[in-house]
Amino acid sequence: MRLFRTKTLEQLKASAEEPEHQLKKNLGALDLTMFGIGAIIGAGIFSSIGTAAAGNLAGGRSPAGPALVLSILIVALICGFTALAYAEMASMIPVSGSAYTYAYATLGELMAWIIGWDLLLEYAISNVAVAISWGDYARSFLSSVFHVNIPGWLAMDPRSAFKLAEGVAPMTLGAKLELVAQAKAGLANGAAVFTNWEVLRNAPTLGGFPVTVNFLAVVITVIITWLCYIGIRESARANGVMVVLKVLILLTVVGLGARFVQTTNWTPFVPHGWPGIQAGAAIIFFAFIGFDAVSTTAEECRDPGKDLPRGILASLLICTFIYAGVALVVTGMVHYTRLGGIADPLSYIFTQQRMTVAAGFISFGAVIATTAALLVYQVGQPRIFMSMSRDGLLGPWFSRIHPRFRTPSNATILTGFLVAVPAALLNIDEVVELANIGTLFAFVIVCGAVLILRRRRPEAPRKFRMPLPWLIAPAGILGCVWIARGLPALTWYRFFAWLGLGLVVYFAYGWRKSRLGSRET
Repeated sequence: MRLFRTKTLEQLKASAEEPEHQLKKNLGALDLTMFGIGAIIGAGIFSSIGTAAAGNLAGGRSPAGPALVLSILIVALICGFTALAYAEMASMIPVSGSAYTYAYATLGELMAWIIGWDLLLEYAISNVAVAISWGDYARSFLSSVFHVNIPGWLAMDPRSAFKLAEGVAPMTLGAKLELVAQAKAGLANGAAVFTNWEVLRNAPTLGGFPVTVNFLAVVITVIITWLCYIGIRESARANGVMVVLKVLILLTVVGLGARFVQTTNWTPFVPHGWPGIQAGAAIIFFAFIGFDAVSTTAEECRDPGKDLPRGILASLLICTFIYAGVALVVTGMVHYTRLGGIADPLSYIFTQQRMTVAAGFISFGAVIATTAALLVYQVGQPRIFMSMSRDGLLGPWFSRIHPRFRTPSNATILTGFLVAVPAALLNIDEVVELANIGTLFAFVIVCGAVLILRRRRPEAPRKFRMPLPWLIAPAGILGCVWIARGLPALTWYRFFAWLGLGLVVYFAYGWRKSRLGSRET
């Protein structure tokens, strides 16, 4: 039974009021809405919209085509159901920790740990993807606007650098290294084998291994980590400025692009039927991750019961309208089949119209958008660590609050490290899929938590109540399962392996050190 012990709402609130763990209460409804928009509009809409529309038939992923707008609306509806669940839970439990805290109050300690561990996939791993995307856009922007060219080996992860050219049979890593060594010595033709041969040829070597890293992704992660370290108010101000800029840029995309839309590009509107819409939803879901990060700032809100629901719901609604407009313009300006493999689809469609100034402007917008998303996620993850540490499931080092800045300083530095290293070395495609499945799992738990507390604690004060909970919460759960079915099997295997590792950590430390367990014994 110890595995399923729960914390009462009163215990959760009391832990947040301990003097050594208190944070500054600086945020209002507008700040929270800006945080939500800052997190939602990021790498997803600027990068994955092309992949979602074009699909990858060879990889088993059907294209959504112009019906991508339907994928967006369906995902928005499912996220809307989940957002209502988050809004009710946040108004009841104004404590940092998001889905981890809600699981502790409803499903017990083991499930809370699993969700806390899972949230690493949502926040930290999402930030890895955002940082990688930022590096790509920043390199493009520096090159096109300032003519500053970052060497390829300082802007690419090793796996992408070693990508084999189309039609080349798979090779072992040893065979690849041998071929690179021979090619550098002029004994073999690496250009015929590797897609990114120029990067490998110019890269320095360490022990015979070509060194390639996404240096720009590391730089932005360090800068954002420092900003989160010095204070939530400073983070909110920086985020607000970036949100205004990126919303204006996306509205410009819609306004300018509408003049070049050719309705013939929308025919057929649903080229691959329902499977294409589902596959598009599974990819574009990454563009909606973020509204839930607002709930991690609960302890820094002046009136969390009212302001958290407003911030969560308003940010999701605003972003849905913007996304739908962008999807219609993108698939209307060029045929969806031309968007496959394009890392910066929004810049690409304007380049095709010979509007290079607009393309450069959009690249700048992508840099701003991904910076804001990186900031909000980097705010969220340390507060998850802090909540788990206060409960004894992680060591006290994780919940240490800076005496001057009143931020979870140690956890913030650790999060920066956990983002910077993978961002330098990993490929974005796999990272995005892992972030998606982690988020979907958390969404299912929060929808279930609402129903459990409606039964267990019907008298508990709720400043916001989900309408029709016994209809909307199950619809949110089923919707998340539907989206998850569109993810590749390999992503599921990695997800379960990650959860298995988390269980090992829990039974090695959290089981013995839990504060709730020590009270009971």
